[in-house]
Amino acid sequence: MSNFIVRTITGIFFVAAIVVSFIDPTAMALLFALVTGLTVWEFTGLVNQRDGVDTNRMICTVAGVYFFLAMIGFCSELTPSAVFIPYLITIIYLFVAELYAKNPDPISTWAHTMMSQLYIALPFSMLGVLAFRATPVGTEYVSTIPLSVFVFLWINDTGAYCCGSLLGRHKLFPRISPGKSWEGSIGGAVFVAAAALLIWHVTELYGFNELQLSALQWVGLGLTVTVFGTWGDLVESLFKRTLGIKDSGKILPGHGGMLDRFDSSLLALPAAVIYLYTLTLF
Repeated sequence: MSNFIVRTITGIFFVAAIVVSFIDPTAMALLFALVTGLTVWEFTGLVNQRDGVDTNRMICTVAGVYFFLAMIGFCSELTPSAVFIPYLITIIYLFVAELYAKNPDPISTWAHTMMSQLYIALPFSMLGVLAFRATPVGTEYVSTIPLSVFVFLWINDTGAYCCGSLLGRHKLFPRISPGKSWEGSIGGAVFVAAAALLIWHVTELYGFNELQLSALQWVGLGLTVTVFGTWGDLVESLFKRTLGIKDSGKILPGHGGMLDRFDSSLLALPAAVIYLYTLTLF
């Protein structure tokens, strides 16, 4: 079976799993708790190959999953803020443990340990912020916004690839990702802007534009996701170039590892939160 067919089949199942999971908040939480755990596990395994780095993969992974679920519980008002106390204890432990580990380079281990939380667990936890909102009658689950973030990322990837293949002449960031072009990036942004307008129209037509975003605000969200998603892709490319690897893993046939598949979302999700909160200030 050719790599293209394998990649296509994997992509279809990947997209279907994410779309279906957003139908139900429990399904979404369970799926992305798994994604968070697998991504942290993959990341810590990669950085542990560096000299002097010895992160505790199991504790980092459990901590990342716990933080994600704690944020979901807090944002949905199922748990009080005290739910974060065990996570804080774990972070303190990871610092103190290096006093007894006799690692020749504890700073590198600390840095990569905290990076697993800041780079992976924290961004995924923003799904809780995007998916739940307070109303006068209680907390409401809103799947439109977080699902739209992923839709924008997928459309941007597809549009950038098509436009870049046909029109690409000027390299976007040749030092890190020689395959990306300005033409592809602009083309992807145009596709996303069109998709944002379509989403606005559909949500207004069927009455599920829960945040009451205007057409312009939807386009702004789409372009925010596009820009930061592209940066997220480049950040992971720099990460892999630094380690001297082509793919972050092999868990997704034809797509590489979890970081390869979710790299764009690791910056796009926090950026979407910042954008939406900024709208409430003006």
